[in-house]
Amino acid sequence: MDLIKEEYNVILERKNEKAEGSYTAYLFEQGIDKILKKVGEECTEMVIAAKNKDKEETVYEITDLIYHTLVMMANQGISPSDIEEELKKRAAKRGNLKKFHQVDKNS
Repeated sequence: MDLIKEEYNVILERKNEKAEGSYTAYLFEQGIDKILKKVGEECTEMVIAAKNKDKEETVYEITDLIYHTLVMMANQGISPSDIEEELKKRAAKRGNLKKFHQVDKNS
C-alpha cells in the first residue's frame, strides 16, 4: 500500500497546486463527471484486456484504473487509509459463510 499512498499524495498535490499542464489537475478542473467517465472507461478497457487474456495489457489497464480511482477518491475525500480500514473489517470476517438468496432467473 505504500506505493498507493505515495501516488495518492502526489494526486492531492496536483489537486491543490492546480499545476498547468498536469493531467491530474485537468481532471479535477473538469469535475466528478469527467473523473467518473475515466474510471468507467478504464474499467471497461481492463475487462476487455482480461477477456483477451493479454496479461501485459491487463496490467497496464489495471494501473490506469487504480490511478483514476485514486483521483476519484481524492475528489470525494476518501483516503487509502479509509480503504485499508474497510479491508481490515472484511479480513476479520474471513471464513464466515455468507448466505445467498436464490434468484429466479426466469422472472
